[in-house]
Amino acid sequence: MSKTEILSELPKLTPEERQEVRELLADLDGEDWLDDGELTDEEKRLIDARLDECERNPTAFVSWEEAKARMNASLTK
Repeated sequence: MSKTEILSELPKLTPEERQEVRELLADLDGEDWLDDGELTDEEKRLIDARLDECERNPTAFVSWEEAKARMNASLTK
């Protein structure tokens, strides 16, 4: 079975079957990539520092909407 065939079959699996696939992939690749979405202490400090800076100097930052618009515009050039 090709990779394309395997990928096309994944959406047909039940949640339990997909969990079984995830567990097998974790066994094959190691579990380093499974972090349950938790931020490290360093990542939390970085976010806090950037939020503090944004509060001190709000004109130095743009809204998410503006940032997204800029990114989309740069991709369509």
